[in-house]
Amino acid sequence: MATPERLIVGISGASGVILGVRLLEALRDTPVESHLVMTKTAELTLAYETDLKPAHVQKLADVVYPVGDLGAAVSSGSFRTLGMVVVPCSVRSMSEIATGVTSNLLTRAADVVLKERRKLVLCLRETPLHTGHLRTMVAVSEMGAIVAPPVPAFYTKPATVDEIVDQTVGRLLDLFQIDTDIVQRWDTLRQNRKRSDTIRTA
Repeated sequence: MATPERLIVGISGASGVILGVRLLEALRDTPVESHLVMTKTAELTLAYETDLKPAHVQKLADVVYPVGDLGAAVSSGSFRTLGMVVVPCSVRSMSEIATGVTSNLLTRAADVVLKERRKLVLCLRETPLHTGHLRTMVAVSEMGAIVAPPVPAFYTKPATVDEIVDQTVGRLLDLFQIDTDIVQRWDTLRQNRKRSDTIRTA
């Protein structure tokens, strides 16, 4: 049997919670089921950074798990998924994952994804980074995770924060081969600019 089209989405308490919200919105336009784990600190960040309520975010997901439910489906390797993305990912969450500590369902699910050799993407939201952070990033990378900080793609010439968020989210989903129409591709942009330059010089 093929792997079910399920993606675990973890939202931690790091700044940039809108990235997780937008990723859930983008998944609704795909055949992939979203399985959400949101920490308590993520709910606090949501209140600081947006006007959204946790209930609104939860409604965007196909399945929602309480962060304290260590017996949830996503805590077992027998529950097959495409993998997991933690977006945004706090240093604390990354550190727990790197050490195998599973104090909540988010880090437990990430640990399961790693042990099952599935894809784990950590959208680390922190800067600047000290040596301890860098060593932890190396540790999770050696364990098989992908560290993908939300770095803006300025070649798209974003005019709004929403455009930056969309490009970041789309590129995160690219890592799971989940295609969306929110990514501005470099080859398309280059071709369009070449046509524009040709028209101006004609």
